[in-house]
Amino acid sequence: MTSAGRLWSARAAVAERAVRSRHMRSVWGVPFTALGMSTWPASLGQRLHRSFNYWWQAHLLDCLVDAELRAPQLGRRATIGAVVRGIRMRNLRWTNRYYDDMAWLGLALQRAGKVTRSPQRRGIEVLAEQLRQAWTPDGGGGIWWRRKDNFKNVPATGPAAILLARLAAEGHEWSDVDLAKSLVDWMDEYLVDPETGLLWDGLRVGADGAITSVEKATYTYCQGVYIGACAELSTITDEPIWAERASRTIQAVADHLMVNGALRSHGGGDGGLFAGILARYLALAAVELGDDTARKLVIDSAEAAWTNRVITTSGPLFSAEWTEPATLPRPADTYSLSKGSGHDSEVPEADLSVQLSAWMLLEAAALVERTP
Repeated sequence: MTSAGRLWSARAAVAERAVRSRHMRSVWGVPFTALGMSTWPASLGQRLHRSFNYWWQAHLLDCLVDAELRAPQLGRRATIGAVVRGIRMRNLRWTNRYYDDMAWLGLALQRAGKVTRSPQRRGIEVLAEQLRQAWTPDGGGGIWWRRKDNFKNVPATGPAAILLARLAAEGHEWSDVDLAKSLVDWMDEYLVDPETGLLWDGLRVGADGAITSVEKATYTYCQGVYIGACAELSTITDEPIWAERASRTIQAVADHLMVNGALRSHGGGDGGLFAGILARYLALAAVELGDDTARKLVIDSAEAAWTNRVITTSGPLFSAEWTEPATLPRPADTYSLSKGSGHDSEVPEADLSVQLSAWMLLEAAALVERTP
């Protein structure tokens, strides 16, 4: 391992300790359970997990898996199991009404089962079946964003394609590969901006199944899940088109989504996770496809995030904007719940999503540096 590889592993370990010490707490005092509190410093409601943020917990679980792959520890594997139990206990079931959320949890459970050797087969299959059923021919294909909605988008379709491809590779239904291919083809046909090569958010569908409008917002995590799906299909099928599409999108990110040398951020709340998700799948492309541009984007962004951290007694606090110095949050009673599923404090650095995103980025940097 190179000295740079040891450096990023050490930095990722520091980020892990900071997030775990500030944000993780058992569920209602029940032993062998854990969840991430949505903000820090936490209010009483946060400590009681009144605000749950289902998909943030999925990414907390994913980050713990990243850390376990970096530096295996028996205690961390126990923590991974505690988070799985905490999610199931707090949510009362595996599912919710958002298909993108369910895809994220399915991905995290699939990876967690591999490192703990305690696969949550029932949970994964329940979630995968929800995603299979969320495909319809309306709007040309793709996955609905949520139940009883008219919106199909990349944030649901991309992670669904990744999960289905991974399950097929593990010996589940091989027909899932064909479905994953169709999902990527749908994104490519309907939601790639012909001018920039970036993925738009999604499209709306009328009662007759025809497309009524396209939402042309450009989010970093849309690029990430598309790249990730292409990387998975390239590994499974050896068909060159998937690596070509991934490479095209990585270059589009380099051309259009970098700000002062780092991946563009989207503030706090749910948006706090977006850039970290892109970094995760850029690292996958760097490792699986040997893409040097993806590798550089990850390392440059990690350098910026590390440079602009602030030090607290519980460890580094990372900025919501990786190229700008982080702001220390005010006391918990100044926060207010945003409209929607995410908690968006007045200081975005307070949000678990923002800190998970930076941790995810540093784990991505550690991965590419330790991989030839």
